[in-house]
Formats: sequence, structure tokens, C-alpha cells
Amino acid sequence: MSTVYDFSANSLDGKPVQLRDFAGKVLLVVNTASKCGFTPQYEGLEALYKQYRDKGLAVLGFPCNQFGAQEPGSADEIGSFCQKNYGVSFPMFEKIDVNGDAAHPLYRWLKSNAKGLLGSEAIKWNFTKFLIDRNGQVVDRFAPTTKPEDLKSKVEELL
Repeated sequence: MSTVYDFSANSLDGKPVQLRDFAGKVLLVVNTASKCGFTPQYEGLEALYKQYRDKGLAVLGFPCNQFGAQEPGSADEIGSFCQKNYGVSFPMFEKIDVNGDAAHPLYRWLKSNAKGLLGSEAIKWNFTKFLIDRNGQVVDRFAPTTKPEDLKSKVEELL
């Protein structure tokens, strides 16, 4: 696999989505959770998405329950939570693993193309962010502590 467009994932409602459907867009891929200290970042992710979606940004949310069991809900519960509490309108996908043997192939590819702290591939916590350019290549990886609003200049460079 050589670009993000070579992957697919199921939407939150269980429908297959080919990531090539996002070809030509700048992507921000984030592993999310509803019961995490970083959960309020949904607000910033939605604001970033609304500000730049017409210029070609898509935010893709991938719920994950691997960190402190902070995403225990069903797909319906996750979707309702995100909509009710944060007005999330960007695409959300089915709950996945981002680490370990069952890690989603997309995340294996993302991690191998943008290492984290001290060269580690492992995702350390919820709300790790990957920025992908219009050609489907990983440009950067950001820690959970990086707020979505702090990514504006990086996003603008790619748009």
C-alpha cells in the first residue's frame, strides 16, 4: 500500500468506505474516544472541519477502545454522543484497534509512515492525529496533547 487511498474502512453505520473517495483532499485522521480527557477536542476538530472543508479538508474519526476502555459504546451510542455533544458532521468510522495484532491496516500504514515519540510506531493514547496531503501521503503525526486549532497553519500549507 502506497497511499491512504489504498485502504477502506467501515463507516459508523457499517457501510464500506473506500478512502479513495477522499482523493485530492487533505485528511486529518484521528483515533477518538467518548470518555477521554481529550474528548473535548471533538469541538476543535469539528471547527477545523467546518472552516476548511470547502477548501478541501476532511477529518476522519476512528473510535478506539484500546486506551483505558474510554470508548465502550456501540456505533449508535458513539454517533449519538458525537452529534449531541459536539455537533460532529465529519465522517466517523467503526470502532477499530490502532495497536497490536488486530490493528486496522490503515493504522499500521499510518504508524509506519509517521513514527511517534522516540521513533515508536505505537499510538500512545486517544486523539493522536495524522495529517495527510492531497496525494495521500502522511505529512505529519501529532500527539493527543496537540489541539486541533494548533494545526491550522499546517492544514493551510497543504490546502
